[in-house]
Amino acid sequence: MNVFAGVGGGGGSAGKEAGTVGGGALLELTPHKLAVCHLVQIFAPPPQAGVSAPALPFPFESVSHHNRLGLFLFALTREPPLVELLRQLKAVDGLVDDWLSDKLTSNLSALNSPDDLFNFFDELRGVLSAPEGASVEDVFLDPVSQLGVFLRCCILSFNTMTFEGVCHLLANLVEYCNSADTSYGLVEDEDFNSEIEMSNFMDANVHVRDGIFDKYNQGYAPGGHIGEGSSLVHAPASLHGFDEANTFKTDDNPSPTCLRSRWQLEAYLNQQADVLEKDPSSVPLNSFNATMSQLQKLAPELHRVQFLQYLNALTHDDYVAALDNLHRYFDYSAGMQGLFSHITSPFQDIIVGKYESALLCLGNLHCYFGHPKKALEAFTEAVRVSQMNNDDSCLAYILGAISNLLSKIGMSSRIGTIGSPYSLGNNIGLGTPLSIQQQLLVLLKRSLKRADTLKLTSLLSFDHLSLAKFDLKHVQRPLVSFGPNASTKLRTCPADVCKNLRLSSRVLTDFGTDGSSNDNGSFSTSWLRNLSAASNSWCSRSTKSRKLLTNDFENFHFHAQPSPIPASVLQLAGSAYLLRATAWEHYGSAPMVRMNSLVYATCFADAASSSELSLAYVKLIQHLATFKGYSAAFSALKLAEEKFPSSANSHIQLLKMQLLHERALHRGHLKVAQQICDEFAVLSSSVSGVDIELKTEARLRHARTLLAAKQFNQAANVANSLFSTCYKYNMQVENASVLLLLAEIHKNSDNAVLGLPYALASQSFCKSFNLDLLEASATLTLTELWLALGSTHAKRALSLVCQSLPMILGHGGLELRARAHIVLAKCYLSDPKFSVSKDPFAVLDPLNQAAEDLEVLEYHEMAAEAYYLKAMVYNNLGKLDEREEAAASFKEHTLALENPCNEEDSLAY
Repeated sequence: MNVFAGVGGGGGSAGKEAGTVGGGALLELTPHKLAVCHLVQIFAPPPQAGVSAPALPFPFESVSHHNRLGLFLFALTREPPLVELLRQLKAVDGLVDDWLSDKLTSNLSALNSPDDLFNFFDELRGVLSAPEGASVEDVFLDPVSQLGVFLRCCILSFNTMTFEGVCHLLANLVEYCNSADTSYGLVEDEDFNSEIEMSNFMDANVHVRDGIFDKYNQGYAPGGHIGEGSSLVHAPASLHGFDEANTFKTDDNPSPTCLRSRWQLEAYLNQQADVLEKDPSSVPLNSFNATMSQLQKLAPELHRVQFLQYLNALTHDDYVAALDNLHRYFDYSAGMQGLFSHITSPFQDIIVGKYESALLCLGNLHCYFGHPKKALEAFTEAVRVSQMNNDDSCLAYILGAISNLLSKIGMSSRIGTIGSPYSLGNNIGLGTPLSIQQQLLVLLKRSLKRADTLKLTSLLSFDHLSLAKFDLKHVQRPLVSFGPNASTKLRTCPADVCKNLRLSSRVLTDFGTDGSSNDNGSFSTSWLRNLSAASNSWCSRSTKSRKLLTNDFENFHFHAQPSPIPASVLQLAGSAYLLRATAWEHYGSAPMVRMNSLVYATCFADAASSSELSLAYVKLIQHLATFKGYSAAFSALKLAEEKFPSSANSHIQLLKMQLLHERALHRGHLKVAQQICDEFAVLSSSVSGVDIELKTEARLRHARTLLAAKQFNQAANVANSLFSTCYKYNMQVENASVLLLLAEIHKNSDNAVLGLPYALASQSFCKSFNLDLLEASATLTLTELWLALGSTHAKRALSLVCQSLPMILGHGGLELRARAHIVLAKCYLSDPKFSVSKDPFAVLDPLNQAAEDLEVLEYHEMAAEAYYLKAMVYNNLGKLDEREEAAASFKEHTLALENPCNEEDSLAY
C-alpha cells in the first residue's frame, strides 16, 4: 500500500510543495522538523532485510488509527513548541496509551551529538526506499507524496549543512526539548477541545518568520501592504466574547494587551467569517462592530476588517451599513486585496482584481436585499470590466452570480434583461431576443465551460447544481425551434438532473487538484480543528451556539477518522444532497426525500450554515406531518425551534405557518386560516419579481381558504389571477398546482363540466415536468369529476383511480391515501353492476383505512364523508349497530366542522 501517494493532487501538488520548500520556507532545519521526521519514521518504518513487513506498523491497531497519524503529520505546517505538539499528538495517540508521545520524547533526548544526527538522517533514508519485491499490500512512504517531499527536503537540507550549522541545530534541539520539562502534564480528554486548541494555536510561536504569516492571507494580498512594517500587533487580550472560540484568549498574561502576529489576526478574521455564515444570530451587531473598529485602529492595514463589518451588516439586514462598509473595504484596500489578484495587466494598480470583484460583491449585495435591477446593472458592468482586463476567473464567477440571480427572481420582460447583447448572448444572430430562461441556460453553460477550463472546482460544482435546478423546472427547448430536425420533446429529463447532481459531488475528490487548498494552510488548520472536535465529541457542550454548530451524530463515532476536507467544499457537496431531496420532493418520492435529508443532516451538519441545515430539518418535519400527523410534526418543530430560533430563521418560521394553516383548514377554523394567510402575505417583499415563490404560496393558500369557506367565485378569481402571474413569470410547475385548484373549485361548486379542462391541463403539465405524485392527485380529481357527471362514467372513473393507486399508496401521505380510498369506494358504489352484499369488503376496507388516517389528521370534512359512506354500506348490509356507530362519528365531525369552538387553540401546539 503506497501511503499517501499523490496527496493533494499527485505530482503537481508535490512539485508545488517542493518549490515552496526550495524558496526557503521549509529547507531551514529546526527541532520541530526533526520531531516530525521521527514521527514519520514511526508512521512508515524502513524495511528490514529478510523480515516480512507486518500489515500495520507497531503500535497501530487499525488502518483508521494509522491514517489518523498520517493526516496529522500532513497537517503540521506550523511549528509549535514541543508541549503543544505533544498535546496535539495525544488526540492521535490515545488508543495506544501515549506510546507515540513517549517514543518521540525519548528519541529526541537521545540525540546528544552531531554523529547522532548523522545516524538519524542516514536511517531516515530507508523510509523513502521501497523494499525489494514489495507488493501493493506493503506499507511504505511514497517519495513524491506530501510527507515524502518533506522528508527529502529535510535530508537535503541536512546534507548541505556545515559543521557549525549542525552544532547550532543540536543546540536548538536541546533548548526545544528543555521547553517541555519531564514533569509536563498532558491535558485530560475533557480539557482538549477546540477552544484550548485554538487558544494554543493563537499563542504558539509568535516569532515564526514573516513569510509563513504572509502565506496565510488566502490570496487577498499577493504582496506586502502599505504600512506593514511589522508582523506583530498589540492586540487586546480579549477582543470579542464569542463562546465558540475566543481566539484572543490568554491564560498566562494578565495584561490587557499582548503581541499578536498578522497570521493570528487573519485566522481570527477567518473564524469570525465562519461564525457569521453558520449562525449570524449569535453575533450581536453593535458589539461585533465595536470589536472590529478597535482591531482596525490597532492594525489599519487589515482591510478585511471592513469586509467582515460588511458581512455582519448584511446578515443583520442593515442595507446602509453594508453598502458603506463594502465601499470602504474596496476604497481602503487600494486594489491590493481583490478577490482575484493573479491577473496580469498594465492597469493592475488601478482596477484589476479590485473593480470587477467590487462590482461582483455589489451585485450580490443588491441581490440579497431584493434589488434585481441594480444587481443586474452591477453584474453587467462587472462583465464588461472583466472582459476588458481578460479576468477569466472573475468573469466565470460573475456569470455564475447572474445565473443564480435569474433563477431566484421573477422577470416578465423578454428582452434587454442582461444588458449588452455582445457580452452575454441575448441574441442568437437571427434577430430574435432570447427569453429569460434561455438566457439563464446560456449563462449557466458558459459559466460551466469557463470553470472547467480554468479548473475552478468550487464554481464548477456550483454550476452543476444550478444546471440541476434549471433542469428540474424548465423544459430545455432548442434555440432554433423550427424545421424538419426540430426536437418535439416537451418534457424535463430527470436523468440530466441526477447527472448534474452526481457531477457536483465530485468536488469532494477534486478540491485539491486546482491547488487552492494548499495556498493558505486552511487544509491543515481545519483538519486540526476537526481532530480536536472528534476527539472530544462526547464532552458536554456548555453554550447554545456550540450545540448549534456541532454535529450531534459525532457522539456515535467519536473514534472515527476526522475529515480533512475544508468546510466550503463540504458545503457544496452537502448542497447536492439537499437539492436531491428537493428533486425527489418535486418528483413525488417521499422515502427518497427523507433519506437525502437525513444524509445531509447527519454527514454535513458541521459544515452547513444554519439556513441550509434548518431546511433539511424542515423537510424531515414535513415528512412527519404528511405520514404521522400534526402531533408528531409539532413535537419535532419544538425541538427545531430550540435549535434554530424562529426570529432568525425564515425556514422554521414558514414551516410553522404552513403546518398551522393546514391544521386550521382540516379542523374548519377558517378565521385562523385567513389570519395565517395574511401573515404569509406580509412576509414577502413588495418589490415586483422578488420572493415570487412566497407570494405564489400565499395567494394559493388564500384561494384554498376561500374554497373551504365555500366562496367559490372569490376563490376562482384569486386562482385565475395567480395563474396569470405564474404564466407571466414562466412558473410552469406552479401552474400545474393552480390548474388543479381551479378544477377543485369547479368540482365543489357542482360544475364538473367546467372543471374537466382544468384537471386535464394540470395532468398534462404534470407529465411534462414529471410531477408524478401531483399527477396522481390530478387523476383523482379527474375521477371525481367523471363521477359527478353520472353513474354511466363509473367504469372510466374506476379505471383512472386504479391507475393512480400504486403511486399514491407507495409515496402518498395520509391525506392523499385517504382521499384515494374514498374515491375508490365511491367508484364501486356508483357502478350499477356492483353489489355491496356480494363484496362488502371491497368498499368497507378502503373506507375503514381512510377513516383511520383522517382521524390522525383531524380532517373533519373528509372524515365525515368517509363515515357517511360507511353508514350507507352498513345500512344496505343490515348491520344496524355498525351503522349507528358510523352515523354517530359522522355527526360528530359534521358538528365540529359547522360549529368550530376554541379556534385560538389552532395557533397553539
